[in-house]
Amino acid sequence: MPEFVIGETDFLLDGRPFRILSGALHYFRVHPDLWADRIDKARRMGLNTIETYVPWNAHAPSPGEFDLTGGLDLDRFLRLIADAGMYAIVRPGPYICAEWDNGGLPAWLFRDPAVGVRRYEPKYLDAVRGYLSRVYEVVVPHQVDRDGPVLLVQVENEYGAFGDDKRYLKALAEHTRAAGITVPLTTVDQPDMLEAGSLDGLHRTASFGSAAADRLKILREHQPTGPLMCGEFWNGWFDHWGAHHHTTPAADAAAELDALLAAGASVNLYMFHGGTNFGLTNGANDKGVYQPLVTSYDYDAPLDEAGDPTPKYHAFRDVIARYHKVPDSVPPPKRDAPTPSTRLRDPVRLLDAPERFGTWEFHEQLPAFDELTPMPRLALLRTRVSGDRPGVLAFGEVRDRATVFFDGDPVGTLQRDHHDRALALPRAEGELLVLVEDQGRVDYGPRIGEAKGVIGGASLDGEPLAGWDVLPLDLDALPTPVTTSTVDGPIAGPVLLRAEVDAAASTDLFLDTGGWGKGLVWFNGFGLGRYWRRGPQRTLYVPGPVVRPGGNELVVLELGTMLDPAARFVPRPLLGHTEA
Repeated sequence: MPEFVIGETDFLLDGRPFRILSGALHYFRVHPDLWADRIDKARRMGLNTIETYVPWNAHAPSPGEFDLTGGLDLDRFLRLIADAGMYAIVRPGPYICAEWDNGGLPAWLFRDPAVGVRRYEPKYLDAVRGYLSRVYEVVVPHQVDRDGPVLLVQVENEYGAFGDDKRYLKALAEHTRAAGITVPLTTVDQPDMLEAGSLDGLHRTASFGSAAADRLKILREHQPTGPLMCGEFWNGWFDHWGAHHHTTPAADAAAELDALLAAGASVNLYMFHGGTNFGLTNGANDKGVYQPLVTSYDYDAPLDEAGDPTPKYHAFRDVIARYHKVPDSVPPPKRDAPTPSTRLRDPVRLLDAPERFGTWEFHEQLPAFDELTPMPRLALLRTRVSGDRPGVLAFGEVRDRATVFFDGDPVGTLQRDHHDRALALPRAEGELLVLVEDQGRVDYGPRIGEAKGVIGGASLDGEPLAGWDVLPLDLDALPTPVTTSTVDGPIAGPVLLRAEVDAAASTDLFLDTGGWGKGLVWFNGFGLGRYWRRGPQRTLYVPGPVVRPGGNELVVLELGTMLDPAARFVPRPLLGHTEA
């Protein structure tokens, strides 16, 4: 069987120096029918390894569940990597960041306030060991010393940015070994966090996107022997709603990659292909202002969101060719996508009959989302108030967006990023209804694991409001329209709309949401993700495998106001303005 070890200055594969040329490709952000295509395009760029995180919360959306089917079939993903003649790096966390909801940690894990986050705490560690054991059942047979593709397994992730609990890291490393992982173990941290984020015996790698020579020098001070490796070479960046689309000049990124390879270092491109935050999987940042991430995870990567090569792809390939042989062929250039259009119709208004979307539950005190089972992403909160004058409605904290209706009429919207928590009611006698949306859990920093929904209850003119009906919206079972009807002009949400989209073949599409407000989209039942007039992202990517030749069902849940109730598709993605 092959042997892969860490030598005095190099990685050694069967005793010979081996440079890892890796690219990050998250199987959970790519339709599974497209995995082989993306892996092949990495190989054709000159890479020899694919790196992936493993998202705990996607595999285990509820306690006792562990899903390894469809788009979560890690075993199949690793087999496809091997079939392509490539190697693999697996990074199971348990925390992954990745701009992914809650950094990959399951929200249900923190229902018990005694559970610690990313530290040596028995309840947390017990859950982590259970999760890692399930992952390693898949990974162990795929290790290189068992004739599989896996070269390295990472322990935790960028831990130095969060803490320095060496006992915790040691427990993870020991469990990893006990579970049968025999390949070398690594950690990754930014250069100034290397000491806190690792242990002796774990091979340290660094994460950065510029000043490669200086960062490698710092890494060598913390990792005196063994190969130097940039475990995350940031060749692009992510976007959040309300900002610009981030890009990194291909020439600048290629020059930094050249400096890395000239220094003899191994590298993992973050990202080679970003993919998409399908459904409701995007994370958020909060460093004083809450910033939810957009649906696209294009990342300005060498392979764009739809899997097409970019100028950065060819620039990187040229750099790699100076140091290693690359395949003769390159992927074909991007082609324009079909541009069908159709009208949205058959509105189902959420407030007309909420019971079609779920079941009311009574709670004396207003619960957070995390106190509900299953934990919703959208919920309606209802109570009656009485008084003889206008009043001020206040919430402890809104996480993350709350639209208030009084006797069915919209009153206003409170947004977490604006630090909103109160508004005036026109009168204080009637039915109060609040639609609350979780826009993505924080994925980085001390706010990981925080609860969603309304936190700290509600009050009217300073008096607590009790006696609430709560309806979690079941987004997996959206109601069908009772009657068929057209929509002639602008329409206000919350409202469910449908359309039939004709397609000549199963091919990628780009849905233009420029005339819409804020909401969610499904295509033939597949959750494309969120849209928002704020931008910068304007199109939603529809992967070809979910498009059927002939008729296709498009479902839109508009939460705001839709100015143009039409579904139009455009030939290229529109990810928004840049700083340039």
